[in-house]
Amino acid sequence: MAVKLIALDIDGTLLDSRWTLPEANRAAIAEATRRGIEVALVTGRRYDFAMPIATQIGSPLTMIVSNGAVIRTNDGETKLRHLLPRKTAGRVMEITRPWRDSAAVIFDRPRENQVMLETLGEGDAIRAAYYARNKEFIGQAIPLESCLTEDPLQVMLSGKVEIMRDAEAVLRAAQARENFKVTATIYESRDFSMIDVIHPACSKGAALSEWAAARGLTREEVMAIGDNHNDLEMLSFAGIPVVMGNCVPELRNFGWHETASNDHNGVAAAIELFALREVAPCG
Repeated sequence: MAVKLIALDIDGTLLDSRWTLPEANRAAIAEATRRGIEVALVTGRRYDFAMPIATQIGSPLTMIVSNGAVIRTNDGETKLRHLLPRKTAGRVMEITRPWRDSAAVIFDRPRENQVMLETLGEGDAIRAAYYARNKEFIGQAIPLESCLTEDPLQVMLSGKVEIMRDAEAVLRAAQARENFKVTATIYESRDFSMIDVIHPACSKGAALSEWAAARGLTREEVMAIGDNHNDLEMLSFAGIPVVMGNCVPELRNFGWHETASNDHNGVAAAIELFALREVAPCG
């Protein structure tokens, strides 16, 4: 069955290890959309943090952002949004108080105060770089709970891998009781991990499934490419799941297709193989 929707993770998948967009990936996406295949960026990034990548691609794209909490069309129209109830967000902040310096609350707002922090975390180079790139979207609240004047998209914690593993363990033990969902993105080579606490109905896979149904597509017509833990449900839903050559080891346990790494145009290779290659006619 022909591929009609391609779902692409951004970091570690579409972008190379220098966080740049390879020309081969851009060209493959352009050719896919030219042939009428819909391409969706499916990412843990906020919408405004994902849009610079979409702009570089230059093709019409569907944006599935914040680990599936928001779906927007190419023209910016919101088609789906699942917010985390503020009461639940408050409980998350109670549970994770020992990691307060690593915490942020993310809102779906036009620009200012999308990312609310209690401390700016200057001691962590990766987080400090993120804050510098996103300063126009960042606000400060002391204590952090005071920012909960409306339902947020998520509560996020980020920092060194071992520290975040401890926080993740506490959150996973509480998620069923407190009615939220935990998703983790781990970069062992950079000693950096992000934990997103979102609405329990959210995941990249759930959003992709909902969007495919809205578009009248079966899972067999969906191809997905990813590299990290938060891509698991998206890959499980897709009829053609593809993992990157640089993926976390756990994703290799499922026997899915594997493409080249993000430093060797793995996305372009997978799109060419599974979506663009012409099938020879029988007989």
